[in-house]
Amino acid sequence: MLGNAFGKTGLFIGAIVGGISEILVVMILARRFKLIEASNHVSTLIGATLGYLIAAVTAVNNLHTPVIPILCTSLVGVGAVVGSVMKKQPA
Repeated sequence: MLGNAFGKTGLFIGAIVGGISEILVVMILARRFKLIEASNHVSTLIGATLGYLIAAVTAVNNLHTPVIPILCTSLVGVGAVVGSVMKKQPA
């Protein structure tokens, strides 16, 4: 909401910064409640962040239909799972 004071670009940047900070908070809570292993924390965070960025760009470019922006929210979870699985695979 604060980004809206700076126009459309400010709103978009504010949404990105706010979303990424929320991902960080959720990752800290997930680690604290032992929902993810400590060794997977960084890779899961990176995956979730990439999923969020892809979701944000896709949702903004498809606002003419309500279905795509709603489905884009699942990309954050998919990114987190992919990041977590990628960490577990041997190099």
